Amino acid sequence: MDLLIILLSLGLLMLIAYRGFSVILFAPLCALLAVILTEPSYALPFFSNVFMEKMVGFIKNYFPVFLLGAVFGKMVEMSGVAESIAKTIVKVVGAKRAILAIVLMGAILTYSGVSLFVVAFAVYPFAANLFREANIPKRLVPGTIALGAISFTMDALPGTPQIQNVIPTTFFKTDIYAAPTLGIIGSVIVFSLGLWYLESRSKKARKAGEGYYGFNNELAAAAELEKESVPSTEPNYEPSVARQILAFVPLVLVGVANKFFTVSIPKWYPDGFDFAKIGLEAFGKVDLTAVVGIWSVELALVIGIIATIAYDWKRVTTGFQAGLNASIGGALLAAMNTGAEYGFGGVISSLPGFAVVRDGISHTFTNPLVNGAVTTNILAGITGSASGGMGIALSAMGDKYVEAINQYNIPPEVMHRVVAMASGGMDTLPHNGAVITLLAITGLTHKQSYRDIFAITIIKTLACFLIIGIYSLTGLV
Repeated sequence: MDLLIILLSLGLLMLIAYRGFSVILFAPLCALLAVILTEPSYALPFFSNVFMEKMVGFIKNYFPVFLLGAVFGKMVEMSGVAESIAKTIVKVVGAKRAILAIVLMGAILTYSGVSLFVVAFAVYPFAANLFREANIPKRLVPGTIALGAISFTMDALPGTPQIQNVIPTTFFKTDIYAAPTLGIIGSVIVFSLGLWYLESRSKKARKAGEGYYGFNNELAAAAELEKESVPSTEPNYEPSVARQILAFVPLVLVGVANKFFTVSIPKWYPDGFDFAKIGLEAFGKVDLTAVVGIWSVELALVIGIIATIAYDWKRVTTGFQAGLNASIGGALLAAMNTGAEYGFGGVISSLPGFAVVRDGISHTFTNPLVNGAVTTNILAGITGSASGGMGIALSAMGDKYVEAINQYNIPPEVMHRVVAMASGGMDTLPHNGAVITLLAITGLTHKQSYRDIFAITIIKTLACFLIIGIYSLTGLV
């Protein structure tokens, strides 16, 4: 019965998310429903001391990352950095390699800290024009953007400042460069297989006579409408070589600064920081190993924001207030959504039924890496959120994973990379917010384009288990 209650609560949240309702409201309601069905008198205490504690704890740790990432992404868009990078990539790889160009475009932006939601909006106009010029079916655009924006640069490639790669640093006392060799191998697998899949789909469509607007140009009316609504990728002027190079500087600075602060901050505070030494005992002592990864990302994003604004000050100042407010609103919504899912996970993991699920997975998969990957994948799939699924898994079992890797002598960096990649595995099921947003931006439906997004999902999931096998066979980190 306890297990059925949890499954009912999870299934209801998944259905609500699929319908497009906000989890900020419905995550606590679904969590409390599970508590009420277990023991009605527990509802209010669980809401105050479990759900809210977990949610607030998550927001305390990670909201600055959401906020600075959103502001940085908006500045990249407003300053013209994204546009310059897009045009440079097209020149380098050629308009005929439209799929590769769009994947690289999304990968560069997300690896630099731009929110994947921002990337989808920024990249789509270029994808629409390039695909139309190359006569590649429009239905492949979402899958292509997904490969570049929500796959290997989100959680596999070492150093990515995306939240999915930041969250594990708190639990495993690692940094965002954890397990660099395994991360690079996983990234290569996802990139190569994903690109091969999309290119093969494009070739198959071409042989069948399917163009950008379908067979026999059956959507000619839509074609004319879209040409009017999608901006051209052709520059109004030929930017200088120096200007093209400068566009990459803010992105490079984020990566370099991130690494610098990761190494330097522990030297600045070799013994951590104890507030008692300055007469503020109530604030306790800062555990530097738990925050160095977060602090490094935050400082790096601040430098990236400054560099981006400096790239084209006049262009940024036009509509600066509106753009800044929009990015702050987006950061609040994203942080609250993920925090609500984190609180939901805290409640669910405290109920008797979760022990059945946990023990079932533990008995089936005794290897802690496999256990972590399976648990995170399942929960990310159920919640439709990489960060949400990871939050639930680590909130419920983070301490046990630390004990297990110590017992099996597994480097915490490996566990970090496995959990991060697992969170970006089955998270992109149909009810995933990024999937719904991406399809809305491109004007396509699940029926038209979800097949390709799901193929990328399978590749991402496969890559996670492949790196576990590689580590087990070689010991590479």
